[in-house]
Amino acid sequence: MSTETNFAAPADPRPRLDSIDIMRGIVMVLMLLDHTKGAFWNGTFDPLNADVTDLRTYLTRWMTHFCAPTFCFLMGTGAYLAGRGRTRGQLSWFLLTRGLWLVFLEVTVIKFGLQFNSSLDMTIALVFWSLGWSLVFVSALVFFPSRVVGAIGVVMILAHNFLDGVKPEIFGPLRPLWLILHQQGVIQLTAESKLLVAYPLIPWIGVAAAGFGFGEIVTLNPQRRRRLMITLGLGMTAAFFVLRAVDVYGDPLKWSTKASGLRTCFSFFNCQKYPPSLLFLLMTLGPMIALLAVFERKVFPAPIARFLITLGRVPLFFFVAQWYVIKVLAIVVAAARGFSPDYLYVPGVPAPTGVQFDLPMVYFWFVVALVILYFPCRWFAGVKARHKDVWWLSYL
Repeated sequence: MSTETNFAAPADPRPRLDSIDIMRGIVMVLMLLDHTKGAFWNGTFDPLNADVTDLRTYLTRWMTHFCAPTFCFLMGTGAYLAGRGRTRGQLSWFLLTRGLWLVFLEVTVIKFGLQFNSSLDMTIALVFWSLGWSLVFVSALVFFPSRVVGAIGVVMILAHNFLDGVKPEIFGPLRPLWLILHQQGVIQLTAESKLLVAYPLIPWIGVAAAGFGFGEIVTLNPQRRRRLMITLGLGMTAAFFVLRAVDVYGDPLKWSTKASGLRTCFSFFNCQKYPPSLLFLLMTLGPMIALLAVFERKVFPAPIARFLITLGRVPLFFFVAQWYVIKVLAIVVAAARGFSPDYLYVPGVPAPTGVQFDLPMVYFWFVVALVILYFPCRWFAGVKARHKDVWWLSYL
């Protein structure tokens, strides 16, 4: 298997790097684990609470932090790569329409996959909400040089924690806008419907814009590309450790010394995700960028690499399908064990005692869900590979 792509090859104006697809595949597997845990785990405590958690539970949750930043950053990189073979106007239109498409999927198809009901009482603005609006923002910036777009993104990432003390109430009737931009909260849409903003936009827009600027690095020759990736990735990771140790700026969650060194580490690495703080993004994007360089080597056995690449080439398909696979699997398992699955149809309704599982069984159901998802993903990856000229497939 080739682990490098010749960007000068004229046969394909939009070649792929296997390392990027492998990285996407890895974070999708982690994402599936997190979402499977949400449906099957019987824990009643916060897995990241340094005072009560254990190493296995902490790591199961903490390692999934890499998912959303990696998706968003590499989406921005993909937006840059999509510009080859397109004019700036064509690229802007493509990113605009694709971004709006992602937002539409969030409030329709994904919403139903999460809730399995058509109620409009509560709509949750999750990952595709932030990804979609981030693409819309980037679509307006593509007329600037990519380095300018990347710089705008970096400034947003670095500076947005200065806004942590801004309360939405000071904006009066514009309070919902601030919740959408920078703070989690519930927006009352009508007397009977609400929007829960779980992914405020400003930091994620910055991540996508920074990823767009990173696209210029991706197109360099392999040796220089890898050198810059390792330098940038390790530099960001080192910056996390320095800033976190000082603990003055970059994350509203302060760490503290605990009863043991392990629990102190739990506290140290527990950074804010909603919205993602500067330290959260340094902690996740830094290692991810460095690993991209590593993954350009043949570090995985060929079957595992092919498996991850297959998933990484259909991220949208996988993301949407996994909600339905997890939900149906949870319903079937609950019904087979004699429990009513009604709790799975309404968000926030507690599960009946005994219906969920300890962490080892969560991993078992995660593997089951992964196997189920792989085969339709492999089929769809083949469809996209055989029909590159079908325009609407680029929206899937």
